[in-house]
Amino acid sequence: MEELRARTVPDVVAEGLRVLFCGINPGLTTARLGHHFAHPGNRFWPVLHASGFTPRRLRPSEQHELLSHGLGITNISPRPTARADELSAEEFREGGRVLREKVARLRPAWLAVVGVTAYRAAFGDRKARIGPQEAAIGDTRIWVLPNPSGLNAHWTLETMAEEFGRLRAAASA
Repeated sequence: MEELRARTVPDVVAEGLRVLFCGINPGLTTARLGHHFAHPGNRFWPVLHASGFTPRRLRPSEQHELLSHGLGITNISPRPTARADELSAEEFREGGRVLREKVARLRPAWLAVVGVTAYRAAFGDRKARIGPQEAAIGDTRIWVLPNPSGLNAHWTLETMAEEFGRLRAAASA
């Protein structure tokens, strides 16, 4: 188990992406398989397709195909956990600092953080809501999306796809 928790899942990134999606941290299934959002209950891949970001539903093992669509994935924290609430406040703050540096280097048009609570913790913005943020990192705009984890029962596949679709429209404008 300790070996699994020590694994990191490599970013899927390139310079100048349309959207860099940012998860909270790898879950244990993601760490074991080495692919982002790999847990079968996670709705990221279905929502990405339903919102029009991809022409078909990609499997986690096809994550590198995102680059051909101008999309990428990273995480706030590289440390795998069973639940995101296992991360400390310091891990969120440090993750936010590292993420700002990464975004400044890669210069995506949009940074899309999945999970408003994670965004608030990483960026110190207690009043953040789902949607576009006033804050930016250089020329990179920020959008906070609902967390696609199956544990987030407040958002359905359909309502998440609508919010992801709003970002897609903004990123295509």
